[in-house]
Amino acid sequence: MDIVKFSIPEIIFGRGAMKYAGLCAKRLGAEKPMVVSDPGLREAGWVSRLFDVLAAEGLEWCYFEDVVSNPRDTQVGHGALFYAEQKADVIIALGGGSPMDAAKGIAIVVGNGGSIHDYEGANRIHRPLPPMVFLPSTAGSGSDISQFAIITDTRRRLKMTIVSRTLVPNISIIDPMLLVTKPHHLVLAAAVDALAHAVESYVSVIASPFTELQSLKAIEIIAAHLPRAAQESSLDVLESLSIASTAAGMAFSNASLGADHALAHSLGGMFDVLHGEVHSVLLPAVMRFNLEHAMAKLAHIGKILTGKKWKSARTAALAGIEAMESLFLSLGMKHRLRDLVPDRDQLPTVCRMAAQDACLLTNPRPATWEDLLAICEEAW
Repeated sequence: MDIVKFSIPEIIFGRGAMKYAGLCAKRLGAEKPMVVSDPGLREAGWVSRLFDVLAAEGLEWCYFEDVVSNPRDTQVGHGALFYAEQKADVIIALGGGSPMDAAKGIAIVVGNGGSIHDYEGANRIHRPLPPMVFLPSTAGSGSDISQFAIITDTRRRLKMTIVSRTLVPNISIIDPMLLVTKPHHLVLAAAVDALAHAVESYVSVIASPFTELQSLKAIEIIAAHLPRAAQESSLDVLESLSIASTAAGMAFSNASLGADHALAHSLGGMFDVLHGEVHSVLLPAVMRFNLEHAMAKLAHIGKILTGKKWKSARTAALAGIEAMESLFLSLGMKHRLRDLVPDRDQLPTVCRMAAQDACLLTNPRPATWEDLLAICEEAW
């Protein structure tokens, strides 16, 4: 076997784990941490709860919430200036993928200077970042685990993918209680995102035995609990989805992703669509595109999703894709690309941008922008 690496943060998992946020920040040297979150988390009461935890440890803090879905390059720049003005020393991110990715972008600029655009791509960050403590409020994005940051370039209208070992937070505090106040459709969209992470990392050309274990476990848990999540948002179900999201995050952080995410990043940058809804539209079509290049692995996924044994790998793989499409329909997720993209004529532009995305490098089947366009046409 080739030499592989497997990078993850220190993880604190469990109901009520938020209470350790202040202690963890102090352990990293915090005297005045900068909290990055968003208005939704503040309105739900979680930001003030975090402030209470920090105050109990005798910490001052500054607060930044200029963050929207699909965080912007401009917001990263504002946040880095705010960090410097406030003389902050540790970054605490509370929220879904948007606040966490914004926090990573801020950390990059704080630690390395320049503009966030300077770091697009892989391994372009050369100086240390401020210590980071992340508290995810969704079971899906995996940003609290991963080596990725996704920031929207507002001029080019695309999502920049930034990859670096330095983007793995020092500590991830995963408290399933945070999901209790999440709107139901966002819980489902986040779980679909985690499923896409697990599937694409499993078939990635740089998957290893360490990532494959996490990918398969995540698929197994999501297959068992996502249908239940559509009916109920019990804490037991939410906790299971949090475990699956964490496993999928470990996998894709180290094995990367594929064509589905390359297209999702392009669509998100152009049309500001909800990330999880892109996967319910495109992931089955991408799996069919990859079929001949990842037959055995897609068959394994098919056996998990259907709970059956099949006579051939091809039959199992195709049955799994059909089961996934049926699951997405039962959840009420969007299933046609026309529901997300207002103009079919813009698909070539979407696909040309997606062809430059770093995630495409690890797709099991090489793909040109024309191949990506064919996938989009199938999903239209």
